[in-house]
Amino acid sequence: MTLGRAETRTISIAAPPTRVFDYLADPRHFPEWAPGFATAVDHDHDDIWHVQTEGGPQRVAVRVAADHGVVDVVSADAPTVGLFTRVVPNLAGAELIFSLFFPEDTDPAAVDAQMAVVGEELRAVRERVESR
Repeated sequence: MTLGRAETRTISIAAPPTRVFDYLADPRHFPEWAPGFATAVDHDHDDIWHVQTEGGPQRVAVRVAADHGVVDVVSADAPTVGLFTRVVPNLAGAELIFSLFFPEDTDPAAVDAQMAVVGEELRAVRERVESR
């Protein structure tokens, strides 16, 4: 069995975990906090969404578990590929956790570049949720 390289980033948000979760769990917000990934989003059915990206359309599954603060945005065709998130309480606020997995042979510079984007996305979620 080959495991991928795991990379995780977190950010503290001065808002209740439910507010962070509700914002993140609505795929229509993707273009706001992840504009490099999604320029537009349309619902297909159930948890499947069509996402317009710079590289063309993608079908994603947005899997949520409110009781556990889980919002996973994964490929509809390859559900082990995507963004795995969790919102947990952080004293009076929330901690937002993003995890990505990369094939073992991924160029370290590509991983670093993607994780820099993840940092921007986390900050964008914080900015939008805290301002609501």
